[in-house]
Amino acid sequence: MALPHAPASAPLAPTDEGEGGVRIQLSDLRRTFPGGLTVLEGLELEVAAGSFVALLGPSGCGKSTLLRLVAGLDRPDGGTLTFSPPLERTRGERAPIAYVFQDAHLLPWRSVLDNAALPLELAGVPGPERRAAARAVLEQVGLGDATARYPAELSGGMRMRVSLARALVTRPRLLLLDEPFAALDELSRSRLDEQLRALWRELGMTVLFVTHSIAEATWLAERVVVLSRRPARVVLDRTLELPRERVATLRTEAAFARESRLLHEALERGEAL
Repeated sequence: MALPHAPASAPLAPTDEGEGGVRIQLSDLRRTFPGGLTVLEGLELEVAAGSFVALLGPSGCGKSTLLRLVAGLDRPDGGTLTFSPPLERTRGERAPIAYVFQDAHLLPWRSVLDNAALPLELAGVPGPERRAAARAVLEQVGLGDATARYPAELSGGMRMRVSLARALVTRPRLLLLDEPFAALDELSRSRLDEQLRALWRELGMTVLFVTHSIAEATWLAERVVVLSRRPARVVLDRTLELPRERVATLRTEAAFARESRLLHEALERGEAL
């Protein structure tokens, strides 16, 4: 769903790769919850505009907390979090940010089309315009023939496609995803990974993707940041030595296995810290 750093509005045509993203810089970021539980402390991270970065780390290390801070759903206790261009300023009519949660969170009384169009409806976009935009993005995620169906009639994978379409309908500059495909079977997950990467290449947005799957991070991302157990510190920040064009067979190649092994070793180091 689109988030309220700035008002969402009608979508633009797809942009050239990288042109629609936002640069993120975290400096000395700290978050401590009531009771004294420190999840993030002194975290430093920079994300280039238009890049696809996956976040890996042990359960409870602060990956989702970091995503919520970037989204503006939570506030840090220290440090700075900056965006360039600022998220308060839209670029043309693009919404600045969208978030895809672990659960699809669809409204059961609304059709697939109306669920996907919801951010534009909340922004006051006229009905014909928002429905046309929602129909177009549903086509992009392979649901062009399901627009009149309701959430109860959909598989888990289809519901996540609707959630992804709802996030993308505003053509955000920053897309945040918190383990969105974790509950799906491997085949559905692989297909959605492929669609997500294709949409990122088309729209040029910045993507931060939280996952527990080394294989998913390796296949999807240009760059993977591995975090330690809390308070989270960066164990490995690696630009993957893989082709920019990804195909399904990449998962069986030696280069993929090498990168996956490096990430696995970093995760083990992070668990030991």
